[in-house]
Amino acid sequence: MASHDIAQLADALSKTHVGDGELSYKGMGLKLDNAESVEELVREMEQYQGLRAFRLEGNTVGVDAARAIAKALESKGLLQRCYWSDMFTGRLRSEIPTALRSLGGAIISAGARLTELDLSDNAFGPDGVKGIEQLLKSPSCHTLRELKLNNCGMGIGGGKILTEALIECHRQSSALGAPLRLRVFIAGRNRLENEGARALAKAFQLMGSLEEVHMPQNGISYTGVMALASAMRHNPELRVLNLNDNTFTKKGTLAMAQALRHLRNVQVINFGDCLVRSEGAIALAAVLREGLPILKDLNLSFGEITEAAALVVAQAVEDKPYMEKVDLNGNCLGEEGCEALREAMENMDKGDMLASLRFDDEGEPDDEEDDDDHENGDDDSDDCNEDNEEDGGNVKENGITRKDDSPTKPQTSAEIMSFLSCPSAEKLLQLGEMRTNLQQQVDASDLHKAADVLLKIASLYSEEPETKAAVLETIDAVLKKLLSGSALQSYCFLSTLLVLMGLLKGEGKMKKVPLVPGQLLCLEHAVQQEYFPQHPALLLHTFVTKNSEALKSCSSARERLSSALEKKCHGQH
Repeated sequence: MASHDIAQLADALSKTHVGDGELSYKGMGLKLDNAESVEELVREMEQYQGLRAFRLEGNTVGVDAARAIAKALESKGLLQRCYWSDMFTGRLRSEIPTALRSLGGAIISAGARLTELDLSDNAFGPDGVKGIEQLLKSPSCHTLRELKLNNCGMGIGGGKILTEALIECHRQSSALGAPLRLRVFIAGRNRLENEGARALAKAFQLMGSLEEVHMPQNGISYTGVMALASAMRHNPELRVLNLNDNTFTKKGTLAMAQALRHLRNVQVINFGDCLVRSEGAIALAAVLREGLPILKDLNLSFGEITEAAALVVAQAVEDKPYMEKVDLNGNCLGEEGCEALREAMENMDKGDMLASLRFDDEGEPDDEEDDDDHENGDDDSDDCNEDNEEDGGNVKENGITRKDDSPTKPQTSAEIMSFLSCPSAEKLLQLGEMRTNLQQQVDASDLHKAADVLLKIASLYSEEPETKAAVLETIDAVLKKLLSGSALQSYCFLSTLLVLMGLLKGEGKMKKVPLVPGQLLCLEHAVQQEYFPQHPALLLHTFVTKNSEALKSCSSARERLSSALEKKCHGQH
């Protein structure tokens, strides 16, 4: 080793913080190539009694240097925390697994019990994960609480290897009566994609102990997001969920909304730059209404959310006592939308909670196709029933539980089928008492069909007393069923209805229904009834008032509906 290198190392070691069980060489920029280059470092390690935390980040360690350090680690059975991020700059990728195996093997030999392992910012790829595979499976990681692998280029293959290692660690630790309880998992910028995300979701669900999950910028689309959502439901202590810069679209966002309904400890949600879009934002607003009691920070920036949907989100945080920040920047708001959002937050005395907004977009987005329709195994079914689960003969749909009694489901009569295929006032009157069976054709698991049926019935409205009574009676029966479940079910149904009415831009191919005044007059009647909750009325009111141009052909009926909604929102009867 050259004399100036030795002098550099000696100077660095003289500045090393040693105390509280921690030995740190953090950020010293040391180039440790061989055993000779780490002699002083190893000597200091050997002399350090009670080593609990070892920092090597910000240096570059070669294979031979790693072997020498590993030799010293073999006697450090009290070691708990390894901070080894950014530790292989300039090294060949083929060197890294060998170095990691040496260091991991030494920890295993020492009988250490790790609580934290940070290998972030080491571009080691799938082979690097193989380098820590045995360590992760070993008893030394049965006690692991924090695993940080940010920006490691693991890819799909590395994600799968990591999953199997975590599952094996959990299996072995469970057999010993103390199952692995990982609390913090960080793996942003790793190109995990859907396959890697689906694999890791299996481990997350198995452990059920996660408190923080950070997986931003991983190229995950809705199928991977749905798998992660399902896994998050089994982690009741989850506090932070950061999936920034992945691609949710409607299906992924609805799945996440379903999962969040079951989680009571979430404080931070970062779905920024995730393309949650307006229908997804409305679903998340519903969850804010009925759950997430201690949420502090919500990021839905750059998600192609329109003004009305952003306002619905803002309204939903009004009763959140711990809320500190709402980020809706970079959405499709336009200048007027930004001002409306600021005004809404200020009127709730929460203006300081809103993150900065800029209006350099063009407002409303174009109609969108579903970005992920090319993926297998998905249909256009509508929604909000991603967490259907068998539960002792019950089936959960949209947050409500019904008996799985399909074998005894009433048969659809020819008269009802004839009415639904070609609705007319005459056919509706001819149904007589069978009109009550129409609500049985409205299934909360197919919200598109439910909204379509409702609009078909409402289109028959007239002032002729018998027809008016029959239409309103049927509308009441159908809406009472659809609005009797969770807030999420109600909001999902209404957002589907708004899409069909042309008041909300939706995903996929959904043909809009030509509007007639009777449909708005039926809604005017419905919102005055006890079965119609106040918060869904506020949702409708926001969209009706923001889309007056779309309802221009029904201006008189729109005014009546707006008035009824206004009264409902302010608790007037």
